[in-house]
Amino acid sequence: MSKKIAIIGGGNLGTAIAEGLIKSKFSKPADITVTKRNISTLQALAKKGVQVTADNNAAIRNSELVILAIKPFQVADVLNSVKKDLTSSHILVSVVTGVLINDIAETIKKKIPVCRAMPNTAIAIQESMTCLSFSNTTSEQVAFVKGLFETVGKVTVIDEKLMDAATVLGACGTAYAMRYIRANIQGGIEIGFDSVTATLIAAQTVKGAAELLLQKGTHPEQEIDKVTTPKGCTIAGLNEMEHQGFSSSLIKGIATSYNKIVKG
Repeated sequence: MSKKIAIIGGGNLGTAIAEGLIKSKFSKPADITVTKRNISTLQALAKKGVQVTADNNAAIRNSELVILAIKPFQVADVLNSVKKDLTSSHILVSVVTGVLINDIAETIKKKIPVCRAMPNTAIAIQESMTCLSFSNTTSEQVAFVKGLFETVGKVTVIDEKLMDAATVLGACGTAYAMRYIRANIQGGIEIGFDSVTATLIAAQTVKGAAELLLQKGTHPEQEIDKVTTPKGCTIAGLNEMEHQGFSSSLIKGIATSYNKIVKG
């Protein structure tokens, strides 16, 4: 069943969520409200029929599901300013990095259904990886929120204590993947391709590799074995990458990002 949705915060992630919901036809544009202090930057959404406003309270009063998509330092002020309009009939979904469900509950001082979600920006093209944690929710509410995010990508429900790790692997991971693709493109140019062709080959190859794992459920090494022949060019390149610290640098980068979230 369709619900009216308010997205509090029309930044990159908030607008990506709105765009994904429209493209997936999960929601009608008129059933989505996006808020931002400067609504002039939301005109592209407004032209699609999305309601845009600078009034968070009005947006919440006219919605059933509220998605909090603001900066962590803004959470306390925003929640304190709108908590009078939040009721038990709302479902509150937070996509704010590093803010616990308990932090939200202590601020609003009301027992309402809360979900913490960590999507990534590929939600705009319905290819997000979204991790969810729930509190005070019914099975129907869980199903609705899962259904919402399933229309814009893959979903997994995790223990909230893993949400910081999910942020690194699923959200920061987009940047890591892009950096690999960029390096692949640069290498392609060095060995003779123009940038447009190198980009196409690199991006589609990564997309295909990911789909092999998702559709077949195999381990990466199984797929690697299929393209590494004895004394071949693939194993030569892989070994050189490992000698240069390819895997270890990636693992260290993931751990560094995680420690930045946990320790500040």
